[in-house]
Amino acid sequence: MENGNYIVDVSLTGGSGRAAVKSPTELTVTDGGMTAVIEWNSPNYDYMETGGREYYPVNDGGNSRFVIDVAALDADIPVRAETVAMSEPHMIDYTLRFTSPVPADNSSAAPVWGVYVTGAAVLAALCVIFAVRRKRK
Repeated sequence: MENGNYIVDVSLTGGSGRAAVKSPTELTVTDGGMTAVIEWNSPNYDYMETGGREYYPVNDGGNSRFVIDVAALDADIPVRAETVAMSEPHMIDYTLRFTSPVPADNSSAAPVWGVYVTGAAVLAALCVIFAVRRKRK
């Protein structure tokens, strides 16, 4: 993939089934390497590891958010995450899968274009109505 920011779907499996991560998420490609933002549905994750690397949250408030390296798209990536939501910290095994890259810079182009087309159609309809009324008089 070319350098840039992309929007990708991410799925999470494993654990108790109560944990989730925000999807879609941002994937950044720089010089052949990929990183992604992982935002959990809980503020209680304080550590992650994958591919032999350790990661810590990049935010101070809200749900725990990490920026992690992504080894591959469309492949299962094993991760471990520590949660402090229980009586003592627990490491839990999960699997992440990143799919469907879409350029982030173009992700909003279609909705904006749709607004212009709709506006032009409404304007054309008003012109026709005005012309018909004027002709009747």
